[in-house]
Amino acid sequence: MNYETRMDVAGDHEHGPDLSVDADDGASSRKKLILIAIAVAVAGIAAVALLVSGAQEDTGFAPGSNATVPTVSVISPGQGTYAGIINATGTLAARREMPVGVVGEGGRVVSVPVEAGDWVSAGQVLAVIDRSVQTQQTASAAAQIEVARADADLAQANLDRAMQLVERGFVSQADIDRLTATRDAAVARVRVAEAQLGERQARNAQLNIVAPAAGLVLERNVEPGQVVGAGSGVLFSIASSGEMELLAQIGETELGTIPVGATGTVVPVGTDQSFTCQVWQKSPTISEQTRQGTARCALSYDPALRPGGFASIELNSGAVVAPRLPESAILTDAEGSYVMIVNAENQIERRDVTLGMISDDGIVIASGLDGSEKIVARAGGFLTFGETVKPVLESGDAS
Repeated sequence: MNYETRMDVAGDHEHGPDLSVDADDGASSRKKLILIAIAVAVAGIAAVALLVSGAQEDTGFAPGSNATVPTVSVISPGQGTYAGIINATGTLAARREMPVGVVGEGGRVVSVPVEAGDWVSAGQVLAVIDRSVQTQQTASAAAQIEVARADADLAQANLDRAMQLVERGFVSQADIDRLTATRDAAVARVRVAEAQLGERQARNAQLNIVAPAAGLVLERNVEPGQVVGAGSGVLFSIASSGEMELLAQIGETELGTIPVGATGTVVPVGTDQSFTCQVWQKSPTISEQTRQGTARCALSYDPALRPGGFASIELNSGAVVAPRLPESAILTDAEGSYVMIVNAENQIERRDVTLGMISDDGIVIASGLDGSEKIVARAGGFLTFGETVKPVLESGDAS
């Protein structure tokens, strides 16, 4: 009985290990299947990635492919005839401004009979200087003439009497020579006194400040009671004949295209009035700082033209035949202005240009282009020299 029981227990013990071994084999098989499936999936993903990468490489770097060649808009402006209009600004001024100051010895101002804005004639008194002292000096000089003439008359009379006695032997020739010299000296003193009187009168005439020529009084810098002299500076400023001008500041390139005699239209700031002017002189020098020169444009007098005021001008510089480009096509660097052009191989090149007149419709190219080039219309700064592009005309036709 006990033996059988032990056998059953032993038998159960022997079958137990066999069952655990089967279970371990099944789990191991499942793990292997899972690992194999994962490896296959990874291999598949890697293969797809390689295929995609290879396709991208073939597409991105294939010679002649349009995928990486940028498309740019270009224009071919040709040449046109444009009216030579130059817009500029400048300052109004008297064409011939005459500063007037003290000419004589000066003194206390008694009266000033003119005001700024008055028209005066040549020689008209602008300011009267007190001359009470000078008047007495003039009277004294006139009296000196009378004294000198009296001395001269006496010397002449003495000489005449001596000449009558010399024949009788009462007077020697030496006495005659002495009396003659005395008479000549007296006559000379008369001339000296007359010259001194003339000088005094001339000085008195210069006491009053007068207009050197006819014109318009622009400034008055003196008042009655003021003491003036040689160091008093400019007391009056007069525009000769009232003529005005505009000092237009123009770039050196444009200045060369403006002929003397060219006409223009001036509009002063603060008014809608316009005035016709004519260029009568161009500055022979160019400012090193602004690279501009001055065109002097003559204007007839008008109350709206105030010297020192600011004005704009539109000048006619004659017709020109040249290409014209939009402002977006023109670039600038330290070397100057240039444009990007597309050459026969569809590559970007730099072309230096000289700018001409500027208007709302564009900028005329004075030199550097003949108008047949393919010029990058905009965003040229994002391109590089030698880069290959696909040019498209502004009309939309691919070239």
